[in-house]
This record gives sequence, C-alpha cells and structure tokens, in this order.
Amino acid sequence: MNVPTLAGRVVDVAAVPRRLRVLSANIQAGTSTRRYSDYATRSWSHVLPLGDKRNSLDTIAGLAAQHDIVGLQESDPGSWRSGFTNQTHYLAERAGFDFWSHQANRRVGMVASSANALLSRMEPVEVSDHPLPGRISGRGVLVARFGREADSLTIAVAHLSLGAGSRKSQLAFIGELLQDHPHTVLMGDFNCTPEQPEMSRLCQRTRLQPPNCTVHTFPSWRPQRAIDHILISDGLVCANMRALPAAWSDHLALSLDLDVPASLLG
Repeated sequence: MNVPTLAGRVVDVAAVPRRLRVLSANIQAGTSTRRYSDYATRSWSHVLPLGDKRNSLDTIAGLAAQHDIVGLQESDPGSWRSGFTNQTHYLAERAGFDFWSHQANRRVGMVASSANALLSRMEPVEVSDHPLPGRISGRGVLVARFGREADSLTIAVAHLSLGAGSRKSQLAFIGELLQDHPHTVLMGDFNCTPEQPEMSRLCQRTRLQPPNCTVHTFPSWRPQRAIDHILISDGLVCANMRALPAAWSDHLALSLDLDVPASLLG
C-alpha cells in the first residue's frame, strides 16, 4: 500500500522496516549456577523442585517483556523439577505474550524435561518442530513462519549437541531445512563458536550470515566463549547485539534489534 506523506512523496508502507527486539536465552530451567563448583554442589537443583526457580523465572520474564520475539532453550515444559509448571506458558503470561510454542526434547521420566520455546507478540501462521540427528536423542529445532508469502520472516530456535560430530549433522539438517527461506533468524545455544567448520558450512548452504561481532555468553559469571548466537540472513538488518543476564543461568542471554520490512510479516 502506498501512502502520501506531508512532503508529497509516496511511501510504500510494505517496504518500511519494522523494528523488532529479539532475545535468545538458555534459561537452565530457572536453576542457579554462579560458579563451576555449582554443577556439583547444586546438582540437586537440576532434578528437584527446590531452589529459587520461581523468582528466577520472574526475573527472566522481566527481561523477555522488553522484547518482541524470544527464543528459549532449556525451558522445562512441566516436570517434577519445575513443580509441574510449564515454564514457557508461565513466562508468556508473566511477560505479556499472546503467542507461545514449545518443543519438548529431552525427558528424564517425570523428574526433569527440557524444551525449546518461542514467545511472540505477533501470531505465526505456521509452527513446526523437528528432532535433530545425533548420537544421543533429545535435541531439536523449532521453526515459526510469520506472513503468508514464500519469502516471509522465518524464526528458528535450536539447541545443539556438545559433540562436534553430532553438531555437524544437526547444522547440516538445519541448513537443508532453512535453505529455501530467504529471510531467516536462527538463534539458540549452539555449543560452539562461530569459527567452527560446521558453522561455516551452515552459512554456505543458507543465506544466514556469520555474527558481525563476537559476544561472549558462557559461562555467565566470567564469559569467555561465544557459543550462543542469533544469526540473520543477508536481507535483514540488525543492530545493538549485546549479552544480558538471564537470572542465574550459566548462559548470558543475547539481545538485538532487528529491522524487518513490513511485507515479510503478512
């Protein structure tokens, strides 16, 4: 649609970019890890409904509320560890998101469970989830499409394996999944730095671009490694990428501003 301006010029509204604030966070199911020794001394918090998980979730909700699209990793979809609370639903309600989806990936009986999740202020027209290949099952990618055109905005949230061999096959799968989507955001806990060969192959296979700056996210108390990423395709523009605390998770969250042509949002 074309709209005349006060200066007499005609502006194509569909081409005017809309600025979206995007967040990716591994929330560690609301548990607290403040030093390496906590992995041993506080290991009980990963399986027991104890600790200060609710307050941590409220802190994460406050951070999420400042954004338009939020990708989560290690969100508990409702096990004994979380007091049978679906943490994605809880965060969506607390942060004021009308639309949310999750992909439960790894279950340890009824004791603990983990999911990728997406919170959005816009309604996606399609959401799909895909298990990822690997030596150990329990990794996946959640994909949402906004807008009804073939080139509409696609958002993907992933949590990759620790092992390089499994990551290679997982990123190859994601590359095939996203190769026909020209306007894509892929975010999550990749468990690898941008320089790894499997990351280069992903960018060669898709229109996703390597990060234009290095932001260390792990460990959160002394960030030394850039293993969490928000990758965008070459037709999109981003700014202000930064790391932010996600309560007491062992990962810092990543935030950026994304300029998206309105036509890609339907």
